[in-house]
Amino acid sequence: MKNFYIVTINSLISGDKQKVKKQTKLINAGRNPEANFGIVNPPVYHASTVLFPSVAALDKATANPYEGVYYGLNGTPTTFALQEALAELEGYTQAIAVPSGLAAIVGALLAFLDHGDHLLMVDSVYGPTRRFCDGMLKSFGVETTYYDPTIGAAINKLMRSKTKVIFTESPGSLTFEVQDVPAIVKEAHAGGAKVILDNTWGGGVFFSASKSGVDISVQAATKYISGHSDVMLGTIAMNDVDNIKIRSSIRDLGYGAAPDDCYLALRGLRTINARLPVHERSALKLANWLSKRTEVERVLHPALSSCSGHEIWKRDFTGSSGLFSFVLKSEFNKTQVSAMIDHMQLFKIGYSWGGFESLIVPYDAHPPRSAQPWKLGQLIRIHAGLEAVEDMINDLEAGFIRLNA
Repeated sequence: MKNFYIVTINSLISGDKQKVKKQTKLINAGRNPEANFGIVNPPVYHASTVLFPSVAALDKATANPYEGVYYGLNGTPTTFALQEALAELEGYTQAIAVPSGLAAIVGALLAFLDHGDHLLMVDSVYGPTRRFCDGMLKSFGVETTYYDPTIGAAINKLMRSKTKVIFTESPGSLTFEVQDVPAIVKEAHAGGAKVILDNTWGGGVFFSASKSGVDISVQAATKYISGHSDVMLGTIAMNDVDNIKIRSSIRDLGYGAAPDDCYLALRGLRTINARLPVHERSALKLANWLSKRTEVERVLHPALSSCSGHEIWKRDFTGSSGLFSFVLKSEFNKTQVSAMIDHMQLFKIGYSWGGFESLIVPYDAHPPRSAQPWKLGQLIRIHAGLEAVEDMINDLEAGFIRLNA
């Protein structure tokens, strides 16, 4: 029998879902202290070999490899605890943890694409996703067409009989265009295609992929889910109809999330609702401050009315995260940009984002585009961490002095 606390919370959740907020569910999903000597957090199970008491038990497990503990690569109780919480976060019935965000993208795409199939990929997508499409996926005989992120319902004009997947990422990497995901979902389903969304920017908190009709939501749990810049992990969330197909793809690719990373991600997930609003407030203050700088051509932040897709963001999102970009005016050269960034005190130079620390990275003035050229100038991407926003502004102010010097 489960202890009183677990019975009470589970009864409350199942009895009247309207009374229990998502924040409360995330604190309790994937936990069973009664099964772990009363310990609050699920322990870390390391395993490759799993022993069975009989041949009959072995045969049963082999026939149902995705139900319970079967083999270390398929997951341990630590993995399953995280996956239960991830499904709760995203609003789906199932979730899978894999070794990276890119692994989540690759595993989800390969579950639905075969030789001769057609993929519609958003043009503002995360760079490694584009590299996979143009390289390995192309060698597999899958054709990729890149589409304008603002296309909306007009996506139907690009669909073919062999279009099996439409991949979305909202907002887009680096340039932060917000997509009309519900409109794309409607057209995709009418044409028999699956919709996959990279939902990392919203963290599963600020945008509900499941309520928008998205079939599969993927995230780099390396980012906001873990929140501490010490985990490599990806997640795939889906409903029962796609569960076995995606799990089989993950199994055949040999993807298995490390139990230590699952443990850290689960710990980070417990505080995501406390951390994200801090990132959001700081990023908005920085974005508004930057928009007034004479050195800045444009700030790319979906919560600003000047950003492409702002109205869609207001309709579909409940908040914004700490990641955005700004564009410098064309008068500044690479030497000046390096002088600005090299001596930052708080904003450290580094890829990834979603951790507690602030980051800054310059990007090519002409990011890869296939559907439509994008020419605004020198991009600088910011991740607002958890430091005091006044200190972040002072750091950027000193950077602009170096830029102008």
